Amino acid sequence: MDEFGPHDLASYLLVAVVLFCAGVLAVATRRNAIGVLIGLELMLNAAALQFAAYGHFRALPNDSQGQTAAVFVLVVAAAEAAVALALLFAVYRTSKDIDLEQTQELGS
Repeated sequence: MDEFGPHDLASYLLVAVVLFCAGVLAVATRRNAIGVLIGLELMLNAAALQFAAYGHFRALPNDSQGQTAAVFVLVVAAAEAAVALALLFAVYRTSKDIDLEQTQELGS
């Protein structure tokens, strides 16, 4: 590997792997629901980065499949964040806590 910079696919993939591993670590170690959501967002952003990088470094010119997939991942991540935050607000209103191990159910 002669060059490791912005003109090399491996550098983008390395950043995506680091982001994904940080997301997995956040999801596995956090008890707070907000921390878990941030970990999920990191993992989705890593997937979007990989799609965009593969789309950019493909041999076919004027092919936007990678960028389209990355935008789709970002839209799904935004929808996931909106739904999850709405659920967190509902849990906080009922139990006054967002600790995932303490919260069993929403209640009535």
